Amino acid sequence: MEDLIISGTNKTPEVKLLAGTGVIEISGKSIPENSVEFYQPVFSWMESYFENPLPKTEARIILEYFNTSSSKCLLDVLRKLETLKSSGKSDVVVLWHYETDDEDMMEAGQDYDALVDLPFQLIQI
Repeated sequence: MEDLIISGTNKTPEVKLLAGTGVIEISGKSIPENSVEFYQPVFSWMESYFENPLPKTEARIILEYFNTSSSKCLLDVLRKLETLKSSGKSDVVVLWHYETDDEDMMEAGQDYDALVDLPFQLIQI
């Protein structure tokens, strides 16, 4: 399976979906004009990966900022990972990174942690 790498811009996050290591990384800012369109390749890649995942999948969320429509897409990413975990095909862990002085991003991580049944680690950077 091929990796999916999407370079970041000033409005879209950098996305690294690495099939060989089981790493799903989303970093930067996520304020695309059409979040659903932007995240569609991510969802497609995840569906393909979930057919034959590695025993461990690690999602790294390292965002500076995201808009409301991106927040829904991020929840969709986490829900898909939740489904993968519950299938028993792969252990899934979410590493939610936030700047030490960014309480909003820390609280967003806590909110997502409360919404999904996944091992969630909040990591200060």
